[in-house]
Amino acid sequence: MPTSHNYRPTRADLNAARDRTIPDVLAADLRVLFCGINPSLYSGATGHHFARPGNRFWPALHRAGFTPRQLHPNEQDELPHHGLGVTNLVRRATARADELTDAELRDGAARLASLARRYRPRAIAVVGVTAYRTAFGRLRAVVGPQQKRIEDAVLWVLPNPSGLNAHYQLPDLAAEFGALREHVDASIRS
Repeated sequence: MPTSHNYRPTRADLNAARDRTIPDVLAADLRVLFCGINPSLYSGATGHHFARPGNRFWPALHRAGFTPRQLHPNEQDELPHHGLGVTNLVRRATARADELTDAELRDGAARLASLARRYRPRAIAVVGVTAYRTAFGRLRAVVGPQQKRIEDAVLWVLPNPSGLNAHYQLPDLAAEFGALREHVDASIRS
């Protein structure tokens, strides 16, 4: 899979990426493990999380102070150097998140618990409140910290950074990501 900043998958590349999985970016004792819903076809084609142009994950991560500069999706392997990791509730790439079944999302919550036991992140941030509600059976959940924990990790819900999410513009996303960063940093200092 090409890794250039300029690589743009063709329609055939995107079609071939359906149901493809991409590797998690994990390390022990992370500050935050970010958990997307599932890879887009664009991410499946490139092999990088949140890779679709217009996705605001990487700019929000930087603006919130998690990274000293805005990383490009093909630099995802630098995340553990900042105490960060990334995974997905559902591993298979689809064109739209509504192609996923409720059972797949619930299975993803169980997989996330297993990752939490193994890697011990301080916080887990699920990126997408609707997917979180289904995966965890919390139908009234809202963005922000959750009462439920996963193992010892604080559980946080962030807005979906997809460019299709018109409810949150980049400054609003960065503020939500920043609230998580402030909480985690405060817990490390105490």
